[in-house]
Amino acid sequence: MIDSYPLLKNIPFPSINRKTLQTLQVNLGYRCNLQCNHCHVGASPYRKEVMSESTIEEVIEFVDKYQIKQVDLTGGAPELHPQFLYLVKKLSNLNCKILLRSNLSVLQLADYHFLMDELVKYQLVIMASMPCYLEENVDKQRGKGTFNDCIKTLKELNQKGYAHQEHLIINLIYNPQGAELPPQQASLEIDDKKHLLENYDIYFNHLLTITNLPINRFGSVLISTNQFDSYMTLLRNSFDKNNLEQVMCRELISVDWEGYCYDCDFNQMLDLGIQYNQDKIKLSDYHPFNNQNIPIEVAGHCYGCTAGAGSSCGGSLT
Repeated sequence: MIDSYPLLKNIPFPSINRKTLQTLQVNLGYRCNLQCNHCHVGASPYRKEVMSESTIEEVIEFVDKYQIKQVDLTGGAPELHPQFLYLVKKLSNLNCKILLRSNLSVLQLADYHFLMDELVKYQLVIMASMPCYLEENVDKQRGKGTFNDCIKTLKELNQKGYAHQEHLIINLIYNPQGAELPPQQASLEIDDKKHLLENYDIYFNHLLTITNLPINRFGSVLISTNQFDSYMTLLRNSFDKNNLEQVMCRELISVDWEGYCYDCDFNQMLDLGIQYNQDKIKLSDYHPFNNQNIPIEVAGHCYGCTAGAGSSCGGSLT
């Protein structure tokens, strides 16, 4: 895999500072049942990185100590972590909102199918990766048969109350197929809802669009196909300074499987950690109140979050 960071670090980006911490994003590891072309994590079934039991406890303690309002569980496929359900149960007792970033297909695996009932029980907000409503496009990006597995999972989640009951929310996540910006989020949501309802009798709450970041697997593809420069030109030419006020890194920190802290999940993949005395800081040593207004680590990839309507783990910004 070709590393895009040597190119990205030489691209200047406006300085931005932290606000008050609202969300802790927890990457439980890079193992996944899929190996998607657009994956900025580089996740796959062959990755061995997994968060330890001791770091899981540090996450729980941190959320409790600082009364974190929202915890965002991601990966890889976070459901594959052996302590996934334990962590969910502990977090639910702390009255924080729990988001689960799921590829949906993992819940069709025999050993993990039971988790759907647990998602209902603990009322997790499901942020479901569904890059397109067309089978051909999804399978091309994520692997043959993935689309049908996603449809099965969505149907079952609907049957269990998701998108029908107020406290059971499922949002679909859209990624472009390649080196282009996502379409307008509101209009795409209308199209997706119409198509999935008419063709599959499937309901969901909202559709969120996320720009592909030129890092890790996607960044490597851009470089190897000579599209990196043109894609960066697109992102930089589409920059909107108004998005700087709303980028997710201002109110979020990302913690990796080893317990180190980053300004966002993308910086995590580039090993751009939040530093203290020139060393990366661990979650157990991170103090949110001491880190307000400090500069965020930025590089060329940050244009992906500020281009056009903007992009974050919660969809477009404007």
